[in-house]
Amino acid sequence: MTTMKELLDLPRFSDLKVLNAGADLSHAVTSIEISETPDVAFYIPKDVFLLTTAMSYKNDQQGLIPLIDSLMRVNAAGLGIKVGRFLPEIDPAIINYANSVRFPLVQIPSTTPLGTLSHQMLNYLWNQKTEQMSYALDIQKRFSNLLMNDASIARFISDFGKMIKTPVILLNPFRQVIAHSKHFTQSSKPAEYYVGQVHEKKPQLSEETTDSFLITDMDSQEMQVSIYPIRANNYFPYYLIILRPEQIPYPVSEFAVDQASMVLSFVIYKNLKVEESKQDIRSDYFKQLIENQQAPTLKQKNWLDLGQSFGIVNSHHYQVIYINCRNEKNSVFKDKLSREKIQLVYQWLTDALAFHFRDALLFPMKNTNHLLLLLQSKNEAIDDILRTTAEELERVLPISLAFSYGHPYEKIDMIANSYIEAKIAFDEGFAKDPQPRISYYRPQGMLSLFERMQTDEIKYFCQSVLHELAYPEEDAMIELRRTLKTYLDYQCEITRTSKAMFIHRNTVKYRINHCEEILGTPIDDPNFSLNLRLALELSHDDE
Repeated sequence: MTTMKELLDLPRFSDLKVLNAGADLSHAVTSIEISETPDVAFYIPKDVFLLTTAMSYKNDQQGLIPLIDSLMRVNAAGLGIKVGRFLPEIDPAIINYANSVRFPLVQIPSTTPLGTLSHQMLNYLWNQKTEQMSYALDIQKRFSNLLMNDASIARFISDFGKMIKTPVILLNPFRQVIAHSKHFTQSSKPAEYYVGQVHEKKPQLSEETTDSFLITDMDSQEMQVSIYPIRANNYFPYYLIILRPEQIPYPVSEFAVDQASMVLSFVIYKNLKVEESKQDIRSDYFKQLIENQQAPTLKQKNWLDLGQSFGIVNSHHYQVIYINCRNEKNSVFKDKLSREKIQLVYQWLTDALAFHFRDALLFPMKNTNHLLLLLQSKNEAIDDILRTTAEELERVLPISLAFSYGHPYEKIDMIANSYIEAKIAFDEGFAKDPQPRISYYRPQGMLSLFERMQTDEIKYFCQSVLHELAYPEEDAMIELRRTLKTYLDYQCEITRTSKAMFIHRNTVKYRINHCEEILGTPIDDPNFSLNLRLALELSHDDE
């Protein structure tokens, strides 16, 4: 992109004079405008070099100061004033002010028509643009050929670094290096060193706009970097980092980099879709395995042979762990954010768990935001590993994971049991606020059937069965209730009950008879016995 200095250094514009020595001439120029209107700043784009005769200020040059301020607010490149017609010369106070704010103030000779000057400058800028656009389209064509030939991302980045003759790095959404140009093969510092410098300077990279700032190179010198978000999806972009972008040779332009970024986003998007297709196949396999093992009539299949391509091995340890993103109360794909999150979780866990678990497998659950982790070997540190892995993910992305365990089983035919237990553990943990990081399956007894009943309903049932023995407060009634429960626990055997309670057999008989009087029904009545046992258990926590 052409700067003010490059434009004014051209021989054809040698009669133009920069009046303020402290002017910043590094500003890019994209257009030339002619205007005599004081409020022109409202009608021009940024990076404009404005030409004027200053006719409106012939009686009051101090009005040029507000004009300069307004041009700076719209990021104009400079102001060129033709002297000799309306202004014989520029007031030194105006020059000093322009110098204090480093805004380029250019004197145009009276013999130079502004229309001719504008035409000459625009021709130069347009020729530059044409050449830059031609080169950008050439880059796009070369990248498109690579795309058609199914080149890898590493090949794209390598070729792009060669084209622009400066180091290039590509980061995934986790801010990890996944590809870099060959400039780093001869460097004493790897690409990760510069990425670390970037993270130190900007812990949060912009997801929307290009960013440029200075970092420290391997010689402890300041070095400029430019970062371009590469969007393959709606959220969580990849990042293209260009080191020393100011050294990119002509005719490479910002447009060329944008073209390369666009093609690169297509490559990443294609790779993500291919990976999603593979995950769908894995999901279908695990779904069939679970459904077959849960079927009333088990179809005999060799799951080891069928699952060999997915990583299933012969083992004496099969355990399913249910994985979900915490703080998301919707398990169905209803928004793109949830879909992208679970895809990133799949990538993160695939890479992270490979270092800790032998033959651990991940299976996405179709049409949900959940994953299943199948462990095929025992690891005593499983809690610490999963907790650390989740915390590391939270440090780089706003994704919080929860893990729900099923029990381990020795046979592959029992994987469905572990899955069901993991799902139950998930349901219990998911109902809590906040959901715990790790939930364990606890065996479900008859009492679990009443967990979702209203407390008043349970209390009414207990009182209707036990009467005064439901929630006793007097010591005598409490002792009667304890005797009744022990008697039932020992299958209504008086001798075993007396030994367990260290009381005489006759005392047990007396107390049981007293209980029957209160209950109004013989304890050994089979129809009444179940309700009696259940009422004692349900009212136990309220004693």
